[in-house]
Amino acid sequence: MANDKSAPEIRKIGLIGFGEAGGLLGEGLVKAGLWVTAYDIKCHDANALASLEQRAEAAGVLLAASLEQAVSSVDLVVSAVTASSAAQVAEQAGPLMRAGQYFLDINSVSPSTKAHDRNAIESAGAAYVEAAVMAPVPPYGLHVPMLLGGSQAQAVSTALNALGMRTRTVSADVGVASAIKMCRSVMIKGIEALTVECLTAARRYGAEHEVLASLAETFPGMGWTEKQPHYLISRVAEHGRRRAAEMREVAETLSDAQVDPVMALATATLQDAFVDLMAAKGVAYPKDQAFDWPSFIDQLRN
Repeated sequence: MANDKSAPEIRKIGLIGFGEAGGLLGEGLVKAGLWVTAYDIKCHDANALASLEQRAEAAGVLLAASLEQAVSSVDLVVSAVTASSAAQVAEQAGPLMRAGQYFLDINSVSPSTKAHDRNAIESAGAAYVEAAVMAPVPPYGLHVPMLLGGSQAQAVSTALNALGMRTRTVSADVGVASAIKMCRSVMIKGIEALTVECLTAARRYGAEHEVLASLAETFPGMGWTEKQPHYLISRVAEHGRRRAAEMREVAETLSDAQVDPVMALATATLQDAFVDLMAAKGVAYPKDQAFDWPSFIDQLRN
């Protein structure tokens, strides 16, 4: 950072959203020597507040009582909320920010939503940078790879990388980084959805071993007879609702490019339906044990 005079000095960070991603990033930034505060809408939920306070204290993060408190005195605001909340957060944060501050939007939303967010932030004089998170935040934490875009992306990338983050600028225009993430998600989330549908049916017919052996022969090296099916189905079981919301943003991305989002919408439908089935059957994601896809699928049948 010292070698790039255009890079901002970042000492204080405000996190909007203190879920899985926000929590891990906050913890990593504190360890990097920064002062970090976080605001989450669950602060106003009496049933969730104690857990939120406990997590913040363990991470060394100061929990803010309001959005204004979280963004007013920091150098960089990081928005890490759900896809469905991203635009509203930018609209609410924008008027609370000032020139000299930076807003890093890491949410998985369409390029058009990122453009909306940019306008909301820059109307108050702050600088907007989009980010596309290109891998699950756990287990990477602060080192999760991100692609950045926007007129100030390179300067912010230099500053963040000096803190130990792994960012790379792909464009001075807002939307390119998000398009990369959204188009990739057609494949990644689509494979997850296909795996759920394929192996649920195969398990019901008692044909899963032969199906997986055939997949391993056709696509060697993907781990179909090892950990891959457990991992792919676990992602839907743990994060299906959030992934469905992202796939609707993907569908918007495709539609904006005059591409009919047939597979994206089907993926969103399956992700939502899987979580709905879990709720109907009273089956929760097993957070404290290894995920075993056959036994999990069996629970959804009984």
